[in-house]
Amino acid sequence: MKKMIDELWYGNVSPQDDARNNTEEMKELMGYIARHQEELMATLTDEQKAIFEKFDDCWSEYSSKAEKAIFSYAFKFGARLMLEALRD
Repeated sequence: MKKMIDELWYGNVSPQDDARNNTEEMKELMGYIARHQEELMATLTDEQKAIFEKFDDCWSEYSSKAEKAIFSYAFKFGARLMLEALRD
């Protein structure tokens, strides 16, 4: 366990960047998102593009915070399950 904790500390383990977690369906959706964003940006004025970029930045920050909260909750939940299993 100590080795994994060390790897987390030094930033060598980054579950959110692990491409093995991306299913084919997720990759396909990312392609759709990119295509639709390109099409949308082509139709916007410079002012609208600036507003959309602010929206996109806020959404990215929110998503990052949500993913962190979910990771934290899931880790703690898993630890509780492990403790319960070891107590029985």
